[in-house]
Amino acid sequence: MEAPETDVVGLETAEEIISRWDSTVSEEGRDHHHQHHRMIFESDDRREIDRYLQAVDEIRRLMESTTISDEDQTKVNTSLEVAMARLEDEFRNILLNHSSPLEIDSLIDLSSSSSSIRSSSRTDSNSSDYFQDDDVSRDFGGHEFAESSGSRSTRSVSYKSMNSIREMDLLPPNMIDNLRSIADRMISAGYVRECVLVYASARKASVDASFKQLGIERLSIGDIQRTEWVVLETKIRRWIRASRVCIRILFSSEKKLCEQIFENLGTNSVDDMCFIETIKGHAIQLFNFADAISISRRSPEKLFKILDLHDVLSDLLPDIEEIFNSKLAETIRVQAVEILSRLGEAVRGILSEFENAVLREPSRIPVPGGTVHPLTRYVMNYISLISDYKGTLVELIVSKPVTGSRYSGDQTTPDLDLSELEGRTPLELHLIWIIVILQFNLDGKSKHYRDASLAHLFMMNNVHYIVHKAKGSPELREMIGDDYLRKLTGKFRQEATSYQRATWVRVLYCLRDEGLHVSGSFSSGVSKTALRERFKNFNAMFEEVHRTQATWSVPDAQLREELRISISEKLIPAYRSFLGRFRGHIESGKHPETYIKYSVEDLETAILDFFEGHAVSPHLRRRSH
Repeated sequence: MEAPETDVVGLETAEEIISRWDSTVSEEGRDHHHQHHRMIFESDDRREIDRYLQAVDEIRRLMESTTISDEDQTKVNTSLEVAMARLEDEFRNILLNHSSPLEIDSLIDLSSSSSSIRSSSRTDSNSSDYFQDDDVSRDFGGHEFAESSGSRSTRSVSYKSMNSIREMDLLPPNMIDNLRSIADRMISAGYVRECVLVYASARKASVDASFKQLGIERLSIGDIQRTEWVVLETKIRRWIRASRVCIRILFSSEKKLCEQIFENLGTNSVDDMCFIETIKGHAIQLFNFADAISISRRSPEKLFKILDLHDVLSDLLPDIEEIFNSKLAETIRVQAVEILSRLGEAVRGILSEFENAVLREPSRIPVPGGTVHPLTRYVMNYISLISDYKGTLVELIVSKPVTGSRYSGDQTTPDLDLSELEGRTPLELHLIWIIVILQFNLDGKSKHYRDASLAHLFMMNNVHYIVHKAKGSPELREMIGDDYLRKLTGKFRQEATSYQRATWVRVLYCLRDEGLHVSGSFSSGVSKTALRERFKNFNAMFEEVHRTQATWSVPDAQLREELRISISEKLIPAYRSFLGRFRGHIESGKHPETYIKYSVEDLETAILDFFEGHAVSPHLRRRSH
């Protein structure tokens, strides 16, 4: 059966137009086909573009015709192959030469404009307030936490932004129209896979460039786990910024472009195929970093960066589910959810590791002067930061701590009766438990002091520091609770009282009347020998206490002043009274200055030397007698 004349004419015309733009012509034939090195869609002649597309449409129509001859069918098939090769080149050329590069620096600001990162990154600063203690630092992963005081209310408590996804135009509208025209014809002709591969190959190069600008490295999980934590902290901060840009801008914009070009073309979801083919590798690369951190070795110094990762991924999850909502993208959605779960599990594990590290911290060398132990500073700064993450941790910490029992007989673990803390969240109970085990460890350390007075002063300093830090943070104070803080306050006051008893009872004992009066004698009733001995003993004892305790330390100025006042209130009236009653007996004898060495004012001045943390002159300053 002969083909209708219109089909033959149509075939000849279409064949001529298509062969004029034949991409498959050999190098030798290019002079005869001068159009080959040019691009149809780069032409300003819209009529030429339309003629070519019409020629392709004609070939497609003839493909389905049942009236053309076998010879013409062969010509149609050949023309179709030539046309598809040309359209593939045109498609690639538009994608490579007309894409609008993303301004990454401005996008980082855009994606973060209403979602600031916690200022808890101050833990990365080189503050001069860092304590330096190799034993403690080593036991807690070599990380140190800066001193902080007061509320950290300047820190944003959330990563959440008002408008999360921000789609950008990656190509000019006229080029998107051209791409859609080409894709429509390739897909209709059965060249779906070729179209998808060309598209994905071109767009991957653009996404690669964006990843490079964002500083997202191609690292394996093994590479990440072998990297020093201090280096990873910097990479985590970079990842947090980059992940927002990737999910909310880069990936969402790539999806939009796929929809603009491919939506409703073909019977399958070609737009989803192109999108996943383009960014799947990049999405996996992005998420592998967080995954590697989530399964890395757990140690206390990692907690806050892992919480940062958890928070940002949790915030991005609704956007991830919206962008990767197709069946083809299910593995990406599942990966994100699983990583979030593993990060939460890592947080719980690290908190448990931290509690064990506090309980077992082994340093035995007493800190000089009974000052605040580095462990105490570390732990209190650590739990102050924990309180910054209250919103997240309340959701993640759902189990109460495993505490010791007074009935267990276990001497290696302190007691804590949780029934006395009803109504507290598991997180609050963990914070209280950390303070309990810190005190337990400190109590063990206090026993390494040979001087009982110094042991009490050490415990007073450390428990006072705990209370001071807790009260200095509104979040931490609320979580620990005023009832428990009152209990801690009672503890450090009890230690202060015990210190005073251990030191000053012996000194004040020298100022008693007992043993000085002589009965049944014609003397004045006072034994001058015993009195001189009493003054000598008092002088010697006070000088020893003064010499020793001037080197002891009470770092809190208010506590130091309160303790000096308390000492003065006991010592000065007793000495003034003793001096008033017995001065005459000494001054009437020889060398009274040998026995009454100090005036009341001298003692008042000497007490000001106490707890300064450095040695003073071996001789007390003497004003007058």
